[in-house]
Amino acid sequence: MKNDGKPTYDQIKAYVLKKYGLKVSSLYISQTKRKHGLKVNESYNKSKKDNQHIPQCPKDKEDAITDALKYFKMI
Repeated sequence: MKNDGKPTYDQIKAYVLKKYGLKVSSLYISQTKRKHGLKVNESYNKSKKDNQHIPQCPKDKEDAITDALKYFKMI
């Protein structure tokens, strides 16, 4: 699998945990990446339910993920 110099979700999670003490999910990372106009691959394990509840990323975690994206020079 080719990385193209971009950080993995695990690297972003590790950065946020180390710097902010927050655990973030892959869902929150992808939501934040979309907000900044970054490409996000479709999830292979999407729910088939029609009216599913998708949790939204809390502001503190979004800010921490945004900082990580800046740290990794993605934005």
